[in-house]
Amino acid sequence: MLEDSQGNLWLASQDSGVYYQPAGQTGFKHFKAKDGTGISSALHIYEDSAGNIWFGASRYDGESFRTFSTKDGFPSNNIRLLLEDKTGKLWFGAQGENMFVYDTRLNGEVEQGKTFTVLKNKDGKPFNNVWSVIEDRNGNIWFGDNDGLWRYDGKTFTKVSQRGAYAIIEDKEGNIWTTGANEPRMGQVWSLSRYDQEFIYNETPVVTEIMSQRPALLGLLEATDGSIWFGSMIGVYRYDGNTITDFKSKVDQQ
Repeated sequence: MLEDSQGNLWLASQDSGVYYQPAGQTGFKHFKAKDGTGISSALHIYEDSAGNIWFGASRYDGESFRTFSTKDGFPSNNIRLLLEDKTGKLWFGAQGENMFVYDTRLNGEVEQGKTFTVLKNKDGKPFNNVWSVIEDRNGNIWFGDNDGLWRYDGKTFTKVSQRGAYAIIEDKEGNIWTTGANEPRMGQVWSLSRYDQEFIYNETPVVTEIMSQRPALLGLLEATDGSIWFGSMIGVYRYDGNTITDFKSKVDQQ
């Protein structure tokens, strides 16, 4: 779900297209693949700096939809996430496939036939199955894939941790928080982890494991009061810096 810069509300679905509610109205419009949108399933919604709305590999410019495919040079049709960084680069993560980037400064927009760069680590191995990506206050790109947590400073990719990162946020203090499997390829124990900003660029960053459990820990958000909210397959939790509150347990006790 996304509220865009014009106040319009967008809802994506697994297999029935996109729903759109114009600002100030109550009804929804339904865009389906047969309407010429090219969208049947959308795993992610994103608004770029030009006001385009992206639904995976499909882009809406305010007037029409355009869906990019491998025929356009797009490395994948299964886009899971998208981020536009401060320099204008678009970072795409694909489900079960490679991460790639497109530099809009070269062309102004994504154009047919232009080249997308598949990102690789220093060993020449592509980053595969990326689950999350953010840009921190210093312009570093953080993302998590099957091999752990990574940071890109504009020149070099650094593996920060073996721990996975299904979700990543930067808090008001500059700490990096993640939810993810302790061993991504095993996926048995998942944790909420904090990487302290004071030591975040050390060769071995200081990592504090706040909570771990077997059901997967998923979404992650910092509230205005500084507390950290995160979800799992079985409930919702809040960490206030000292105590973890399990809201499922609270409901069950009522």
